[in-house]
Amino acid sequence: MQYNSPVILTFFLLSLGVLFLGQYTGGWTTTHLFSVYRSSLKDPLFYIRLFGHVLGHAGWEHFLNNMLLLLVVGPPMEEKYGSKALLGGIVFTALVTGVLQCVLFPRTGLLGASGIVFMLIMLASLSGFSGGIPVTMLLVAALYLGQQVYDIIFVRDNVANFMHIVGGVCGTVFGYVNAGPRRKRKH
Repeated sequence: MQYNSPVILTFFLLSLGVLFLGQYTGGWTTTHLFSVYRSSLKDPLFYIRLFGHVLGHAGWEHFLNNMLLLLVVGPPMEEKYGSKALLGGIVFTALVTGVLQCVLFPRTGLLGASGIVFMLIMLASLSGFSGGIPVTMLLVAALYLGQQVYDIIFVRDNVANFMHIVGGVCGTVFGYVNAGPRRKRKH
């Protein structure tokens, strides 16, 4: 056995541990440590929630839906961009989605790795990027954005579709920023 994708596998294991911990505590840890919502900046747990919300999940179905995609799309992206850079992208996406949740949706909480998963999906759509705008990225963005906008307008559920879009934007920005130095080195 090989621990082939340290960031993605560690993220998976931490999320699994958080899910078990949430079940053991009757949801207390999920609500108080691994869901982000507007609270006092003086509360030290706020800063844990600001980043830790991506590890929390509402239940097994939520966890499995996110982790399946994470484990399929994540390892190739970690191999392509490197563990350190990918970890930076995950932390950045967690921060952006956490801050936007508190600012734009102050009365609701956010948890789950969906923003990270959509960051990885958009990042994967940039594979082979060597300048210009990849058609694959445009198609993924159009289909993905269209589905999220449709869901925002017509589907009433507890899914944070706006944060999926934000995660996708973070992945696109991350891909373009990290592809830039590679292109320059080739010339």
